[in-house]
Amino acid sequence: MNLNHFIDRRKNPKGKSLGNRQRFLKRAKSQIKDAVNKSLRDRSLKEIDKGEKISIPSKSTAEPRFRLDPNAGEREAAHPGNKEFSAGDRIKKPPKGGGKGQGKKASDSGDSEDSFQFTLTQDEFLDIFFEDLELPNLVKRSLKEIKAFAYKRAGITVAGSPTNMNLIRTMRNAHGRRLALRRPSNKEMAELKERLFELERIAQPTDEQIAEKKAVLAQLEAMEARRRWAPFIDPLDVRYNAYEPTPVETTAAVMFCLMDVSGSMGEREKDLAKRFYMLLYLFLKRRYERVEVVFIRHTHHAEEVDEETFFYSRQSGGTVVSTALEKMLEVQGERFPAHEWNIYVAQASDGFTQSGDARRCVEILDDAVMPISQYYAYIEILDERELEVFSDADSGAELWRAYRTFAPAWPNFAQTRIAKPADIFPVFRELFSKGKQEAA
Repeated sequence: MNLNHFIDRRKNPKGKSLGNRQRFLKRAKSQIKDAVNKSLRDRSLKEIDKGEKISIPSKSTAEPRFRLDPNAGEREAAHPGNKEFSAGDRIKKPPKGGGKGQGKKASDSGDSEDSFQFTLTQDEFLDIFFEDLELPNLVKRSLKEIKAFAYKRAGITVAGSPTNMNLIRTMRNAHGRRLALRRPSNKEMAELKERLFELERIAQPTDEQIAEKKAVLAQLEAMEARRRWAPFIDPLDVRYNAYEPTPVETTAAVMFCLMDVSGSMGEREKDLAKRFYMLLYLFLKRRYERVEVVFIRHTHHAEEVDEETFFYSRQSGGTVVSTALEKMLEVQGERFPAHEWNIYVAQASDGFTQSGDARRCVEILDDAVMPISQYYAYIEILDERELEVFSDADSGAELWRAYRTFAPAWPNFAQTRIAKPADIFPVFRELFSKGKQEAA
């Protein structure tokens, strides 16, 4: 029986085999996952699709090995320079943790472990990030797809594949070179050969005919030499069609991030909102050549801020959601014309706003925002107990109920409630569905 053995010898930059790397990721998966989740808090929104250098406890990297039991067996050793003990004396074993520790940052108590730094690739980081959000494999591949390139004609080149040879340009170059070098034509040589055959058929040629015959032979030899020196087609004549990879033309997209930053939106709520924005940014980045992100935060008034201020700056005040929509329209009108940009809006809130403001939000959305938007996603962030209370989709805060009555009129509008990272995906499941994309 024949047995086939396949050995994977692909190498990583560090010289480790790919199989070893995958086994390490599997063994230290829980520690790596915790480190990735921790790094998400400090990572910029636009850096989510890059690799990451993380640190995990070195205990996670330890490999099993056999060791002698320090409490069993007998050992005899002679140490030079001993001034305190004699042969036969019993020496007590040092207490555990009494050593100097490991590395430059070891603890004085001897109980700590050095950290082990490990660099995750872009795909590995995204896989772990997607795993927290419970994305299906199809969407994973869609989010990590490589940008497509189309090969377009880019002139003529002297090197290339034979299948890309430009015959017209090649023959034109060859013809010009033959004319410049005065290469004898087939017609000229055929006339001389015909005259030579006529002279050879003469039974008793005269001295003049013999001399002419010698001259014709010499001329034919000279012409043959010139033809070999100037071939019909020379490698210098060959030209190829040049093709250059050109990115597929895509229009630009702008992503408006709207978030309530009043006192009711704590650190947990902002962290969930950040994960939601990260997913939408990944979706847009894979499908558009240029993506701009605009951060608009609001309490009772709205303002455009940078990412650091958007996620981490504290602000107090009431909640008026309509101010964020008005500010978004103001920024869009000044910098992002609807006929030039694909507009995506992501709004995160706890659902509370001033009485009557929800009706104002619906009016702004219906009249101005939705007609120019490719997609509008709204998430309401609750805790798990509130999520159980509002299990009915038609019940909830005033803003949620207003959006529920408004949503059926616009297929490019989606809303959902979330209480943990795994709840974020339903909005994107609608976004990636074929029917939803066609409607948008």
